[in-house]
Amino acid sequence: MKRLLLLCMFLAGCQQPADFVDIHGHGHRFSDYAGKWVLVNYWATWCGPCIKEIPELNTLAAQHGDRLVILGVNYDEPKGSKAVAAAEKMKIAFPVLSSDPSKRLGIQVPDVLPTTFVFAPGMKLANTLVGPQTGKSILAALDQPNS
Repeated sequence: MKRLLLLCMFLAGCQQPADFVDIHGHGHRFSDYAGKWVLVNYWATWCGPCIKEIPELNTLAAQHGDRLVILGVNYDEPKGSKAVAAAEKMKIAFPVLSSDPSKRLGIQVPDVLPTTFVFAPGMKLANTLVGPQTGKSILAALDQPNS
């Protein structure tokens, strides 16, 4: 019994910490997305183009989850239940991070919304898409160099 307890403690200590936590308290590690494109989308509830873009992102995440991961960032950074309510209002079906990841990712907080940062597998910034996108325009950008 003592050995089992020690083994459990050892294995728990080996778990990598999360790179980010979403608004529901779930941890996310970029290592979990190995081999996938990661899109970090900045949006706000008051942003008309963002409201139009979110359904495109939801569809993209549902249809291409084997190839890419979409992570949302609420530009206004509400906390707790306000963050959850904002994501629900926007009908977001992909994870929304609980804090701004810009420093950790080495990117600047965008001046224009929506903005989507496209990271190639391995988390190398491949493209920055400014303004509202469609599923088609995002898929086309996956293989294009940053402009």
